[in-house]
Order: sequence, then structure tokens, then C-alpha cells
Amino acid sequence: MGSSTDLNNIPIKNLYYMLCYAWGHLAEKEFVNIAREDEKDINHLLTRILLVKLRSLIKRGFYREYIGFQEEASTLRGKVLFQESINTFSFKRAKMHCEYEEMSYDILHNQIIKSTLYFLLQSPKLENTLKDEVLQVYHHFGDISLIKLHHSFFTKVKLHRSNQHYRFVLDICRFLYESLLINEESTEEKFADFERDPKAMARLFEGFVRNFYKKETTQYKVYRENIIWEAEGEDLYYLPIMQTDISMENKERKIIIDTKYYQHSLNQYKGAPKLISGNLYQLFAYLSNVKKDREREILGVLLYPKTGQELHLSYTVKGYPVQIYTVDLNREWTVIHERLVEIVS
Repeated sequence: MGSSTDLNNIPIKNLYYMLCYAWGHLAEKEFVNIAREDEKDINHLLTRILLVKLRSLIKRGFYREYIGFQEEASTLRGKVLFQESINTFSFKRAKMHCEYEEMSYDILHNQIIKSTLYFLLQSPKLENTLKDEVLQVYHHFGDISLIKLHHSFFTKVKLHRSNQHYRFVLDICRFLYESLLINEESTEEKFADFERDPKAMARLFEGFVRNFYKKETTQYKVYRENIIWEAEGEDLYYLPIMQTDISMENKERKIIIDTKYYQHSLNQYKGAPKLISGNLYQLFAYLSNVKKDREREILGVLLYPKTGQELHLSYTVKGYPVQIYTVDLNREWTVIHERLVEIVS
């Protein structure tokens, strides 16, 4: 047995690298150097990076878009709304209802940023010295509306060539928002421990590994795959969807990787360590139903973060090669990089 690894204490630097891969922002990896030696958590680091990016954004100037307005005015502009003007007798007051557009900074992109800064200022767990820096940046958003953030707002934001520089900033805002634990009864906002949320960390681990292989193993096509059951019957739509975490393929090989983020990668049965059976069943279902290709080897991989014994196991199950690996997320990043590349080499 190797030494036990606590997944709640993954180095902040490694968490940040994982986020950069998962978000597709590898150009921003070097911002990790902003971290202090006594950095408390990933939220503090991301707040520092957010402030750096926002100071640059302020110098560059906020992005703005046309916003529609409708008002009763004595000066005609834009489109005159005759029906509304007649209904309200505007003409008797020498006015007309008009509809027009103006360029404005008060748009969803900037509203999300301002509201995120506001949340940070309310957090009881954010260091006061960092709050002072947040407040300085917050003052630059005086003409922007404060909104009550919601998950849907982040999907409504439209990003394109003219505002691509907002993408990383908004990804940080979304992360910080989702890291806020909101008590609906008291409307109190405070930081949740992201690293202690197994579901959030599982999503991050999967997204990181998938995008790592997209970037670092260009000899493979890397994607998520829907696998159709090899089944017969009248009501096949009742069968559950099988979607891989990661499928990788080239002319010689096809690899199906299932990532699992558990505090323990092995179970104990009568005092002996055993693999988690459900994970093996799931991977075998993928392998036995995936479209076959005589010219390519098909390999199944279970990948866990290392929490105890380092695993490098290899089996053949019903003719299908299956391998089980662990990666130690507490090691230096170069070691993590080499381990992940080695797994698919």
C-alpha cells in the first residue's frame, strides 16, 4: 500500500491548471504565478486573477452593445409608435412614443461581472485586504446595473470575435458564483469549499482529462461518444443512454476512458482491496456495445485520482483489454502531465 492522498488538499496551483484545461484557457495558465505562498483556496486565487484581468479590461474599455429603448418624447427619434401614441393621447402633449437603440455598457456581460464583484464583497471568508482591491475595481462599474445572478445568465451571454476577451473573465465569474453557497432563507452568501464538493470535483476531473488529451495528444481524435446498445426488441427507447466520458481514436487504436473521482479508488472485501465492481460493469458495457472495427484495437481505461495505492492494472475481460490507472493530483504538474500521456502511449 502507498501513502494515502487527501483529495481535499490538492495544491491550488494544480487545481488552477485543471480549470484552465477544463475551460479551454491554456493561454492563461501562467496567471497561477499571481498566487501567494499562503493562498487560502482556489477562490482567493481566482479572485486575484479576476482583478488582474478586470484592470486590463478597464484600460481597454468595456464592451458595449445596442440596447432598445421606448419612451414618450417631444423630439422624434428612431421608430415612431403611432398606435401607442394615439392610445395615450401623446399628440395632445406635443409628444410621441418612439422606439430606438443606443450603444450601452449596461449589458449582461458587464452586469455579471459587477454582480460577481458584489458577491465577493459580501463574502465573510474573503480576506479584507483582497476585499479592498475588489472594491477599487467595483467602483469602475458605477453605471452598470446590479443583478441577482442566476445560472441561466451565463448561458445567455453571447461571445464572438469582438468580445472574446470576456470569455475567461466570465468563466471565472461563473466558477465563483457556483462556489457561493446561497442560503435562500437568510439570503446570506458565503464561499463553499469547492474542493470538498465531490460532484463539482468529478466534473472538473472529467473535463480536465478530456481537454488535456485534446491538447496534448494530437495524434488522437478526442470526444464524447454516444454508444448504441446492441439490443433487439420493440421498445428500445427505454434503454438508458450510454455516453463515454472520453473516447480517443486514431487509425490503430480506440480508447474509451471513464474517469471516476472518489476519495477511495478501491473497496474492501473481507479485509482485501477490490476494484469497484459498478465501474467495471459500466466500462465493459461501453466496450461490448461500441461499434467494432477489425483494423483497430479497442481498449477500456478506468482513471482515478490517486488516494492510496497507485494502480496500474491490466486485464482482458471477454476479449476486451481493460486497464485501471491512478494519477496523483498532489504531485508536481510535470509529473501529472507525464503520467497522463503515459497512460495512452
